[in-house]
Amino acid sequence: MKQYLLEKVSHALTSIGIENEAPIAFDQPRQAEHGDLTTNVAMTLAKAQRKNPRQLAGEIVAKLDIDSSLVSKIDIAGPGFINFTFTDKFFQQQLGELLKGEATFGRSNLGKGKKTQVEFVSANPTGPLTVGHGRGAVYGDTVANLLEWTGHDVTREYYFNNAGRQMRVLGDSVRLRYLELLGQSTTFPEDYYQGEYIKEIAAHLKSEYGDRLRDEPAEGKFKAQAEREIFDDIKKTLQSLGIVFKTFFNENSLYEDGKIKEVLAELEKKELSYESDGALWLKTSALGGEKDKVIVKSTGEPTYRLPDIAYHVDKFRRGFELVVDIFGSDHIATYPDVLAALKALGYNPENVRVLIHQFVTIMQDGEIVKMSTRKANFITLDELIAEVGPDVVRYFFLMRSMTGHLNFDLNLAKQQSDENPVYYLQYAHARICSIMRKAEEEGKLSGSAPRLEILSSAYELELIKMLLQFPEIIEYCTTTFEIHRLAEYLQDVATAFHKFYHNCRVVGDDAAETAARLALCQATRSVLRNGFNVVGISAPERM
Repeated sequence: MKQYLLEKVSHALTSIGIENEAPIAFDQPRQAEHGDLTTNVAMTLAKAQRKNPRQLAGEIVAKLDIDSSLVSKIDIAGPGFINFTFTDKFFQQQLGELLKGEATFGRSNLGKGKKTQVEFVSANPTGPLTVGHGRGAVYGDTVANLLEWTGHDVTREYYFNNAGRQMRVLGDSVRLRYLELLGQSTTFPEDYYQGEYIKEIAAHLKSEYGDRLRDEPAEGKFKAQAEREIFDDIKKTLQSLGIVFKTFFNENSLYEDGKIKEVLAELEKKELSYESDGALWLKTSALGGEKDKVIVKSTGEPTYRLPDIAYHVDKFRRGFELVVDIFGSDHIATYPDVLAALKALGYNPENVRVLIHQFVTIMQDGEIVKMSTRKANFITLDELIAEVGPDVVRYFFLMRSMTGHLNFDLNLAKQQSDENPVYYLQYAHARICSIMRKAEEEGKLSGSAPRLEILSSAYELELIKMLLQFPEIIEYCTTTFEIHRLAEYLQDVATAFHKFYHNCRVVGDDAAETAARLALCQATRSVLRNGFNVVGISAPERM
């Protein structure tokens, strides 16, 4: 309908002698009495036309040639908004279109097959995934789902580093625990990895090798075994949330393949790097930054910026047209430098979308559950999934904006009542399935096309209008990456359905009315299922 109205308004503007090249915006009014769509086009053009906005709105409306079977009312409100109210017939027809393509309703070709990479999680294999990793994992996977739903060719990628100090510390942590199992007295540093998982890896090595690894270096079998076991656990954890990566990219390959050297040579050639105090600096001050940043320390060890720049160059060389990076808040300071360097190297940083998610706090009985990765008094993502289930984990991570801190309420997550938003949603779906089963048992499922014009009550129309918003919500969330808007929308659908269900008897004595209302239930179930597919939760048929 937006496209239809856009064409009509554009034609009306031409009719009154206004050549407008700017986009004409249509929005849904906040209040239902203001109609179904509104445009501020008269207000945006009034100044240039030297006219009062309401006067210009009146001239536009006078020239509109609108099909009265689609739009029942056009009025001017406030300083010059043009409001459109659609007919019941329009909504009933659109419901019919929804029912013709239920499984694909909400899908589009917005991305036009654009080769897209979504990088997320990217936790190094030093320990189990925490709830903080979980938020980024679910967010990244849902972003990838949305991009797939809108016609992008998506690759999910996990970037990791199995070298450097933290991996040496990991190997040595396992080595010391192994020696303890052999009865040897050791001094275990406070900043080493303290979790039970380290002891378990050491026990596996002792079981396989006995005491033959007594003189094995930390970076030998200890580090290799720890990396292998931890990565296996990470993959299993992600799979329990329905997350599967196509590619695992090892940072070390950037060094082995000479890509780091290529970037350094190119930065030097463009006079964007220099040596000072034994370190190599990136001239970020010449790229719009406040001050220059070290990219290779005086010890010869690179900072995060250098491999990140090389990694993103590699992404573009692999042909990705859109790159989406899902990072934790600890990347806020580094990614602008990476984007600036990419631009200086000839790549378009506008093709990179960096999405930052904030921390998660686990709450139980009103108290914060404290977490520390190395001290290992943290809740692992596995433990959270075991406690409340994968559906609740995924949905709770998504139902608040990623830019804000999230308090994950364990008590609420475990409730099986309408207060739990996941239960509320899934119960709506299960209730519809129950209604359809009852209708089938009573022989009320008709094979003929339902008469959708029967659906004219306020509750029925409210639900229909809500369902028809789904494609627009999907595209909005894809372009803004505000995933919580989809979660909010699904709650609104469930609320509209429950209101309809409590006020309109679905399976009754009137066969035509029953058939129409069953069709509305079927459409609601399809929208819920499609939404559940995107956010990655199950659609139970019984609860």
